[in-house]
Amino acid sequence: MFTGLIEAVGEVREIRRAGSGAILMLRMPPTFSDCRPGDSIAVDGVCLTITGITGDLSSLDISMETLERSTLGELKGGSMVNLERAMRLSDRLGGHLVSGHVDGTGILKSIRREGRSWRIRISLDPSLGRYLIEKGSIAVDGISVTVNDCTENSFSVAIIPETMRKTTLLKKRAGDTVNIEIDMISKFIDQREGTTLKEPRSKIDRDMLTSFGFGDSDGHF
Repeated sequence: MFTGLIEAVGEVREIRRAGSGAILMLRMPPTFSDCRPGDSIAVDGVCLTITGITGDLSSLDISMETLERSTLGELKGGSMVNLERAMRLSDRLGGHLVSGHVDGTGILKSIRREGRSWRIRISLDPSLGRYLIEKGSIAVDGISVTVNDCTENSFSVAIIPETMRKTTLLKKRAGDTVNIEIDMISKFIDQREGTTLKEPRSKIDRDMLTSFGFGDSDGHF
């Protein structure tokens, strides 16, 4: 589990196909020296497991599902990525609960300055846009941001200078693809409502009551 508060930017040294998946070789910053094989780390918002460490290089396996749903398959040597170590239960939750299970991707439509900050608009598939609410949370390339406004297929966020400085957003351009993770609370609520509407939880009906002796022989209660 993560918070969406990016800790550092790492450099991709190599990414190579391995069967249906891939192996990512990543140069970690010194602040990540406490990482060990088996640890979880978010790479551009995607939760990956460290499989090996040699010096400042870490290897991480990427599944086919992850390659299909995220931007990781587009990485190459020299690419810079946002990094966050898994949160501790004692940590402050400064962003929002981010699982690292990317739902899909979006297209960066525009970046413009607004005073000291930046306004970014991102388009996405309506199947993801249905979960967005104004002032709700969303993770973009692993960055916890607040939705300023939204339609069924796009949304905008305001990015402060500190976030631009500590992440890869300054290197992004219109047309670039970004990873999107919807706020899990929105998905849980949607799933619960869908289950309630399509498949009522209560199985009590007239036939069942009659079988247990309720009502008279004419079916009156």
